[in-house]
Amino acid sequence: MRIAVYGAGGVGGYFGGRFAQAGTDVHFIDRGAHLQALREHGLQVRSVKGDFAVQVPATDDPAEVGPCDYVLFCVKAFNTEPAAARLGPLVGDDTAVLSLQNGVDNEEKLARAVGQDHVMGGAAFIFSGKAEPGVVLHTGGPTSITFGELHGQASERAQRLLECCRQAGFGAELSPSIKTVLWAKFAFICAQAGMTAAVRLPIGEIRTVDAAWAGFQQLVAEVAAVAEADGVPLPPAAQERALTLAQSVEPASFSSLHDDLMAGRRMELEALHGLVVRRAAELGVPVPMSQAVYAILKPWAIRNERPGQ
Repeated sequence: MRIAVYGAGGVGGYFGGRFAQAGTDVHFIDRGAHLQALREHGLQVRSVKGDFAVQVPATDDPAEVGPCDYVLFCVKAFNTEPAAARLGPLVGDDTAVLSLQNGVDNEEKLARAVGQDHVMGGAAFIFSGKAEPGVVLHTGGPTSITFGELHGQASERAQRLLECCRQAGFGAELSPSIKTVLWAKFAFICAQAGMTAAVRLPIGEIRTVDAAWAGFQQLVAEVAAVAEADGVPLPPAAQERALTLAQSVEPASFSSLHDDLMAGRRMELEALHGLVVRRAAELGVPVPMSQAVYAILKPWAIRNERPGQ
């Protein structure tokens, strides 16, 4: 088993690190200070499930890695297309590229770059991020991934990856309807990210204020309405699971969207609320709460993309 992790941050670094811990041949692809730290000191993971460190080959050039069985594609959503254009050297005849990103349209972009047969859909359920170059901080969440073939059929390559996940010691599940899983997670992310970023307070304080919690619930419902109009109905149970997850996460939890806003980094706003607003307009679905959150956060997204910010 040979796995490339394209984007070794909070998601790719944690799960890639666990694969490496279990003896899988893992290669990290990243850039900048994070890449330099990975090369010099290896990956350090500070985790609520136990700290660990691994020394994994790391590069910024996919050609140095070559064809792999699986590529865990974990870059920020706004980097999907430029990173996908560099996947060629990693993709052999049977390679599966598994997106573990935020959003619901990354698989389409990957398919345009490498062909739909090479793409699998996936969702990571974890709260983690880069604490500093070479260091991933894992603070909670189910710490699992759900994935599957886009066509919904069972496959040998998906089963092999499932077994590899189990050997690595983290939760994993195969789904025959991965698009439903992606939209259900998207509903949770848009609510969690939108509210914590717009309010600038952690989820615990949002949950205890009726008006704010009603806003959170409305964001989930609006994404579900857009999903249904887009041909991916979310059953009520999926929406309830999103709210249950929001009730169960640590009260001090924020979101990567909030963290990027506060740190002056580029934000995934267009892949989240921007996509909801655009798709809703195309489909004639009213999404007033999503529009409000987008309007509040868009000036920050623009500000954070300016040079020197």
